[in-house]
Amino acid sequence: MLNKNFLFAFIFLFFSVQLFSQDFGFGSFDDEENISGSNSGLSVSISGEVSASMMGYLKDFSEGASKTELGDIFSGSLAFSAGAPIAEAYIGVSIEPTETPIMLDEAYVRAYLGNFEIEGGFRKLTWGKADSFGPLDVINPLDYSSLTDLSDLMNFKIARPLVRLSYRFGSFSKIEGVFVPSFEPMRFAESGSRWYPKQMAQLDNLKDDILTGYQAANVPITEDDINILINKPDNDRLAKIDYAQAGLRFTTTIGSADLGFQYYYGRLTRPAVNIGFSQFEIPLPPPYPSMYVPVPSSINYSYNPYHQIGIDWAQVLFGFNIRAEFAANITEDLSGEDAAIYNPHLAWSFGFDRNLFWGINFSVQCNETIRLLNDKVSTNPYDIEADTDMTSTQIIFVLTKSLFRDQLELRAAVFWQVEAGDCMIVPSIVWTKDALSIELSGGFFAGDKNGQFGQYNNNNFIKTAVTYSF
Repeated sequence: MLNKNFLFAFIFLFFSVQLFSQDFGFGSFDDEENISGSNSGLSVSISGEVSASMMGYLKDFSEGASKTELGDIFSGSLAFSAGAPIAEAYIGVSIEPTETPIMLDEAYVRAYLGNFEIEGGFRKLTWGKADSFGPLDVINPLDYSSLTDLSDLMNFKIARPLVRLSYRFGSFSKIEGVFVPSFEPMRFAESGSRWYPKQMAQLDNLKDDILTGYQAANVPITEDDINILINKPDNDRLAKIDYAQAGLRFTTTIGSADLGFQYYYGRLTRPAVNIGFSQFEIPLPPPYPSMYVPVPSSINYSYNPYHQIGIDWAQVLFGFNIRAEFAANITEDLSGEDAAIYNPHLAWSFGFDRNLFWGINFSVQCNETIRLLNDKVSTNPYDIEADTDMTSTQIIFVLTKSLFRDQLELRAAVFWQVEAGDCMIVPSIVWTKDALSIELSGGFFAGDKNGQFGQYNNNNFIKTAVTYSF
């Protein structure tokens, strides 16, 4: 059965193109001449890829064939586009042999009115100049339910329904505004998955940890005395207009430098988790009064609103392709003392790439966030940011080398989390001939077992894939 989002998107594409073609005299898809573009300029195209792949985890291999799976093997994607001088429409879907075999990736309609553009649909946008995970790239939340495909940041982005207006003036300047009417947080793997984050697992085990602590202190509390409610905003709540986001971005070129300035109002996609407490009464023999101890009664999830002011810069200097971003993210916790709200923080990114000897290309990017009012966090043990570092720094290194007239590419990427001292290493070999590619790649995790990457040190994997694009 087709996924309902796919059906909606297909109908959305079909009628939108029909609307533009009828209103501006482009005819219909039944007219073969119009499809070819010989009369009206209307063109229709279909593209996609089909891939056969196998992936296995090294830990499973070590435990024998009865513990080893190689995945679903097949995957693919299809993209349909229709365009005319005044408008274009696009729909892209991914196809996998799962319970939901067809999933909407992107779908939109764009109208061209001179220097003015209007666009609406499900989109993945990129703001900022950074190669990946830049602080200004805030429109789409990220999907961390698996770390098995880091070849393209777009694979991590979650398409959102949005409206975008843009206006070009001069030769190199553009201003654009984006409105996103609903909210989607970043996604994590479900409980029981090998990619389930340890931080979430710790919340699941909170009840057991509390019992263990009180029993060690000889406090007479039983499992029946602790009832922890999980409070999360549901999808209906996140679709309300008070969760809407909007942004404005201006880009221009001055000399050889590309500059961007943006303002964005939205919500942090990482949840803020606050623990609520109730008082548990422990009767004491007379004449002593009862003793009360705090017991967690709820885990409350929220998504903090914030304002972002940012600037980015890109330029070629002395053979280096340089990219930089800086952002100030201002939350509602201007005193730093609210336990349920993340503190305001600064974020920056700096990176470059350069061709080295023997045809090797080297790329490096450093991303960092710096928490403001950090001294206020340490005074509250129940603060969402308690026991965390003031800074979070990630450095990404990428080395690539092409051989045999670019038919063979050797690539190695390293994602290093500085504070925790953990990392992910992603090597790959890709052979490409025309529309066919064969890839052998892997993912290896090391470092602190409580770190962002080190916690997955049992998830080292290897993957091979054959892909045909059309």
